[in-house]
Amino acid sequence: MSADELPSRRGVLKTAAAAGALAALPAAALPGTAEAAAARYRNPLVEQRADPHIHRHTDGHYYFTATAPEYDRIILRRSRTLHGLTGAAESVIWTKHATGPMGAHIWAPEIHHIDGAWYIYFASAPAESVWDIRIWVLENTDPDPFRGTWTEKGQIKTAWETFSLDATTFSHRGERYLAWAQHEPDVDNNTALWLSTMANPWTLKGPQVRLSTPEFDWECIGYKVNEGPSVIARNGRVFMSYSASATDHHYCLGLLTADADSDLMDPASWAKSPAPVFTSNDTTKQYGPGHNCFTVAEDGRTDVLVYHARQYKEIVGDPLNDPNRHTRVQKLGWHKNGAPDFGIPVADSV
Repeated sequence: MSADELPSRRGVLKTAAAAGALAALPAAALPGTAEAAAARYRNPLVEQRADPHIHRHTDGHYYFTATAPEYDRIILRRSRTLHGLTGAAESVIWTKHATGPMGAHIWAPEIHHIDGAWYIYFASAPAESVWDIRIWVLENTDPDPFRGTWTEKGQIKTAWETFSLDATTFSHRGERYLAWAQHEPDVDNNTALWLSTMANPWTLKGPQVRLSTPEFDWECIGYKVNEGPSVIARNGRVFMSYSASATDHHYCLGLLTADADSDLMDPASWAKSPAPVFTSNDTTKQYGPGHNCFTVAEDGRTDVLVYHARQYKEIVGDPLNDPNRHTRVQKLGWHKNGAPDFGIPVADSV
């Protein structure tokens, strides 16, 4: 499920059935069971692709994009099954500029389909000032995002010209929102989480409000970071996951929760979990799980967690220069109280 449209399970199930996706499941694997989830996914799903984003579209395809370790391009893959993304052909649909804006640190693209057009949100910096990272938008009006022209719609202008990245968009109760991470001037953190309504897919309507800032110890290891928000609406509530701390084995997921009937633009509507909900695991040997999104399985019912993690704990040098953050998927469970159950990052497939 992509958060831009928050489709119902029933609608996705009809699409999956029409596409014949269920036929791809092993005969012994019943949709919606833990056995089916384990049989369905090979991990890593895509190697050396960090900050993954998977959009399940109404055409029955999964569309995949992520950060490439070269930090210089935006890529797309598609498949009718999640497993098929592993071997799907990859297309470079945009590359960084040689000079000026959008010339360095091409990070964390997300692909969304909004009002009949495709949009990619991503972070980048000028070639001459590589840490002046901001949020930018591409648009493609062709029904097929592998065709047509990707037009640069420009930078999303926030309240300040400060370090900002990891934008995601979603629609709730007829209103479109943008959530992102940004450094607030004169505040002792790297990034906090922000929310604003949108006038169109590349323009904020404002105002922008801060939903979360790093405050717990587990959010402040290495760097004081809240970033990578992603939204899923279930069980009468809106859940926003996010990533915290440095991008080594301390990287983990936190969670914000709001009532679906509340004013999402009121920070008081959001409750923050005091402990991380998804962390490194020595037993499964998965480290630094984070920068997630949510999608839905081929059965149209089972929620799926998409994230990246490394297969080792010790990193030589800057973690940002280590290319082995691999894209992974696993079943997202649900507690009896209606909250998401992230579980632990699964071990590598045999």
